[in-house]
Amino acid sequence: MLAGGSLLLLWAEIFLRVLEPWPLKFVFDRVIVAAPSNGTSRIPFVDALDSGTLLILAAVAIVVLTGSRALMAYGNTVGFAQIGNRVLNETRGALFRHLQCLSLSFHAKARSGDLVVRVIGDIGLLKDVVVTAILPLLANLMILVAMAGVMLWVNWKLAVIALCAYPVFWVIAMRAGREIREVSRKQRHREGTMAASAAQSIGAIKAVQALSLEDVLGEEFRSANRKSGRDDVRAKRLEANLERTTDVLIAVATALVLFYGAKLVMRAVLTPGDLLVFLAYLHNAFKPVRSFAKYTARLAKASAAGDRILDVLEESPEVQDLPGAVPAPPFRGEVRFEGVGFGYEDGRKTLDGIDLAVRPGERVALVGPSGAGKTTFVSLIMRLYDPAEGRVTIDGGDLRRYTLSSLRSQVSVVLEDPMLFAASVRENISYGAPDAPKEEIEAAARLANAHAFIEELPDGYDTVVGERGVTLSTGQCQRIAIARAAVRKSPLLVLDEPTRGLDKENEAAVVEALERLSGGRTTFLITHDMSWAGRADRIVYLEDGRIAEQGTHAELLRARGKYADLYALHAGPRNAGGPREEPHAVSP
Repeated sequence: MLAGGSLLLLWAEIFLRVLEPWPLKFVFDRVIVAAPSNGTSRIPFVDALDSGTLLILAAVAIVVLTGSRALMAYGNTVGFAQIGNRVLNETRGALFRHLQCLSLSFHAKARSGDLVVRVIGDIGLLKDVVVTAILPLLANLMILVAMAGVMLWVNWKLAVIALCAYPVFWVIAMRAGREIREVSRKQRHREGTMAASAAQSIGAIKAVQALSLEDVLGEEFRSANRKSGRDDVRAKRLEANLERTTDVLIAVATALVLFYGAKLVMRAVLTPGDLLVFLAYLHNAFKPVRSFAKYTARLAKASAAGDRILDVLEESPEVQDLPGAVPAPPFRGEVRFEGVGFGYEDGRKTLDGIDLAVRPGERVALVGPSGAGKTTFVSLIMRLYDPAEGRVTIDGGDLRRYTLSSLRSQVSVVLEDPMLFAASVRENISYGAPDAPKEEIEAAARLANAHAFIEELPDGYDTVVGERGVTLSTGQCQRIAIARAAVRKSPLLVLDEPTRGLDKENEAAVVEALERLSGGRTTFLITHDMSWAGRADRIVYLEDGRIAEQGTHAELLRARGKYADLYALHAGPRNAGGPREEPHAVSP
């Protein structure tokens, strides 16, 4: 409806713009020049009017035509702007959703600041250029076609002379446009790099200030900024050169039309009014040429921005719902790895030949040296990656059979970085289960040992925490993350170093909360804390992507293998000579 109405208004504007010069023609031919020449078009109604009446009607017609045309132009400009904004807002939403669905392997290589520029800056540039340049340019091109048709009807020879500048302009514009687009692409890429550097520096501001890196990083940013400025000046220089060349071409075409048209008037082939209409059309017909020259740099930047957006949209998620995927049924929590192999890079395996069966409700601790594949192991359970070899099943069903959303909704996660959002405490907890009522959110907070300190916050559960939870302590953030996992009520739980970096008091509160949280859930715990790992039902020792050992804490200590060595190293020299008594498990 909006598109149809806007298009109708555009055609009305074109029709009125074509009519706009004609009152002047009648004034020149019938009022200023007393006797019309042989080229005068005879219109009975006009010929019947006296000069005074015709002059008054022509003056009124100019006001009416111009006012009506302006009204039509306003209507179609606003209408097309609304359409352009809606389309590009949908594009921004689609781009953001697509980015969230892209696999971790893509995000591991991409720079977050550059991606933000693509979602906000590049789409914003496209919106601005579409409204201020592309839509007006398309409208002017349609006006050009209409006026060219009228000029050919009035006098085709003069029309050919008037339009001969267009092929010349096209050749010059294409050559200059390629150079401007290339410069603009480099500039947009450089701006994305600067944004990524700025985001990285601001995100790590504590480390930057602690290491006195302000001057070093500032100089790097200034250097990139200077290069971007030079690219911008070069693009402006090319744009200005094209604009001035266009002005000269338009002047030459106008001079030729004036010269040849005046000769036709003197030979009585055209009337003075006809020549005036021709010159008015020529002025309007060159508007898209002037606009294109004026907006070349912005159009080039928009083209570069569009390319950057398409680059992201053309990325296909490595992990996605396969054809025929079905919603996962409620899981009991039996997890199996069957000959699983996986590598982030070709030829290098992070996991190799993993075979493991985990019972429903069993708590499994994953230990081993850094880089052994522990985080990759649990990532496969959530289908953040798909195995290159073998398969992972839950309750006997291959994970790839299920839709991602239905699978991940049944897995709760607590990570080393609790990753809170700039929202209220209540909202941060409810992200685990968006439809959870107030009572369940508070119950989850109590389970996580978080309710007491939340109640002491200025606005309680409605207190807005800073980005990444900077207004709270690390222990408080972690307990809110535990509450977020608890409110989900999922049968599977993944704990990835959730106590690292905590002081003893906070660690005790977090461990107690996690013990309650893991009760009855199939739990995978990644930890370097051997005393906590020893509480698990089973310990799996990973090394070089393989399972080197597995068993209970007591069994592995008696075996005096790699786990026993690691435990002795962490437990202290007094235990290096022999196994230590198995720690008592904390009841869920």
